[in-house]
Amino acid sequence: MTIEDLHRAGRLAAEYPRVRGLLAELDGAGLVKAGRLLARLDPEEVLREHPETPTTTVAITGHSTLSMLPPALTAELARHGLLAAVALGDFDGYVFELGDPASDLYTRDPDLVLCVLDPAIVLDEVPCPWRPEDVAAVFEAKIDLIEGLAARFAGTARGTLVLNTIPLPRRFAAQLVDLTSRARLGAIWREANARLLRLSGQGSAVVLDLDPLLADGVPASDTRMSVYAKAHLSAELLAAYARQVGHLARHLAGRTKKTLAVDLDGTVWGGVLGEDGPDGIEVADSVKGEAFRAFQRGLKQISAQGVLLAAVSKNDLRPVREVLSGHPRMTLREDDFVRVVANWRPKHDNLTELAGSLNVGIDSFVFVDDSPYECGLVRHALPGVAVIAVDDDPALHLDRLLADGWFDTRVLTDEDRGRVSKYRDELVRKDFLDSFDSLQDYLRELRVTVRLGPAGEAELARVSQLTLRTNQFNLTTRRLQPQQVRELADSPATRVLAVSSADRFGENGLVGVVTVRRDGDVVHLDDFLLSCRVFSRGIEQACLSAVLRHAKDSGARAVAGYYRRTPKNGMVAEFYPRYGFRPAESDGTFVHDLADIMSAPETVQLTASLGGPA
Repeated sequence: MTIEDLHRAGRLAAEYPRVRGLLAELDGAGLVKAGRLLARLDPEEVLREHPETPTTTVAITGHSTLSMLPPALTAELARHGLLAAVALGDFDGYVFELGDPASDLYTRDPDLVLCVLDPAIVLDEVPCPWRPEDVAAVFEAKIDLIEGLAARFAGTARGTLVLNTIPLPRRFAAQLVDLTSRARLGAIWREANARLLRLSGQGSAVVLDLDPLLADGVPASDTRMSVYAKAHLSAELLAAYARQVGHLARHLAGRTKKTLAVDLDGTVWGGVLGEDGPDGIEVADSVKGEAFRAFQRGLKQISAQGVLLAAVSKNDLRPVREVLSGHPRMTLREDDFVRVVANWRPKHDNLTELAGSLNVGIDSFVFVDDSPYECGLVRHALPGVAVIAVDDDPALHLDRLLADGWFDTRVLTDEDRGRVSKYRDELVRKDFLDSFDSLQDYLRELRVTVRLGPAGEAELARVSQLTLRTNQFNLTTRRLQPQQVRELADSPATRVLAVSSADRFGENGLVGVVTVRRDGDVVHLDDFLLSCRVFSRGIEQACLSAVLRHAKDSGARAVAGYYRRTPKNGMVAEFYPRYGFRPAESDGTFVHDLADIMSAPETVQLTASLGGPA
């Protein structure tokens, strides 16, 4: 069965959950063709058949003809299980559409706005004849305009604005016959692009750098399409751009991967440890050995930024540990892994057990293996795992791992950089738990401390990230961008409360968020979420108790909490009823009358500093 088969049978909407799997093996022309068919779907038809399908609304605006972008974007989002609802703006309409708060772009309230920039926004206004200084003047004015449009967007819309760097066409630069002027033009162009890149992270803007795509051989433009159709970016570049946007959309939908599980033999090093011995495996000092070392360096770089790196290998554990600890040419060491699993059990069973030990969803895993058999087995048994099949050429391992940006995030925080050690500590806690006969005895000896209070300036990025990444203990799964968190924190009617915890094994850091809003004599809990690392320790009960008592002390009549069901947060469906909230008439709304407030667990020491009433 293919996408085309479903389209011909008129079953694409009815069978939409199958689309993700059918797209997994497609690339290039096959993906483009599938995208054209998927772009014909009415998103509302899909939602009638499958109302829980996660949907990303996208508005596209720009200067040139962009009709090739919606099909590519639709396919890329579908690859990640997202339904794209795409609206394409008018030709050369980006200034009006972004500049007018009453435009259709703002009325649609999209999750993503793609303002696609191309060389013609500059070149169309350069005089003839021209010099590099003329280009500098036009480009500077354009960047000033774009900065103003980005500021207008940040102050008007809730979504994310995506901009991009602008390629310099050779046919334009080559019109300068002296190399000195040509070099000056290159410097001017790159400095202007650097200004664009510095907009990333300001307000709600993200800037995609197209230069790495061009360096990989993607053509910037097709001259005839540019001249005749005003399509100033090539179809290939728009497809590569759509892939980058797909990674961002996946992140904004809370689907960023957290754990990278890698095979060892033939993947991290060459050869088979059990047959070749520690001295026979390839990790350096040969052509292939150097390629394996480069892959190890890439894995080490990724894990240093908060990705949980695990080894899952069919091997005996003792020799694996000896290689990781003692092999003189090994780049990765055992401390780089959150856990090393080496046994002869099926790998999908090991991955499932590892997910349970780390208390993360199995669909947060990326699995890399050189065995087609193992890859096929994991795909079949664990369809939520992203499987990356590598082959016998280790030079390509890293490119294949990075091709889909599985771990891309908008902002990297200090919490991210310390995540691996915190999860390793969590495994120590689990071993500690196993030594007790009862959970209560374990919690008493764990000595959990919790701090609850308004999020500080340095914590806002982490708060945003928690809302984007937390799925299981997340009552509403409302995804908040950094600018939205800042606006909530600055509002006199709202409190953004950060939850931090520690225990006998050390600091857990900022692990939860509660947003509290006062409306008359009712306090609303708009968000309540907790990292999967600290489930089942009484932290949530302690924080809820503190919020309820503070609401009562500040004169509130009731507290309203909200639950919006998703495929992943079923574990908290009874959270509010468990602690004395009653269902209200509105679906998913629960109300506490503050008459009988539960106490914090005796095993949790809570320090709450909530200030005056929000």
